[in-house]
Amino acid sequence: MEKQSLQTYKEYSDEKFTKRIIYNKGGSTVFILNFMPGQQLPEHTHPGTEVYLLVLDGDGTFIIDGKEIAVTANDVVHCGSDEKMAFKNSGTSPLSLYVALNKIPNENYAKDI
Repeated sequence: MEKQSLQTYKEYSDEKFTKRIIYNKGGSTVFILNFMPGQQLPEHTHPGTEVYLLVLDGDGTFIIDGKEIAVTANDVVHCGSDEKMAFKNSGTSPLSLYVALNKIPNENYAKDI
């Protein structure tokens, strides 16, 4: 059993969004993505994995397969392995996403950036 505080992983940078790994075990990884207002995650896919995202705080916009989806704190989003996903902090305050990737395709997805 392990216990973590999500607050520990909320680290923001004015230069670019940050990613902080919480767990990387059993073919899955869990991490926090942190965005200052206006920062964004470019469009990408997650081949061979399912993605579950929880908005911890803030307001943002997902673009999944070209469709914009506005989100706010406590919203949960699922993204399939072949769906093209992008994200932008479209609010006025810092935003954090709790992300769980199941069956990570390779170790590059499980590194801090």
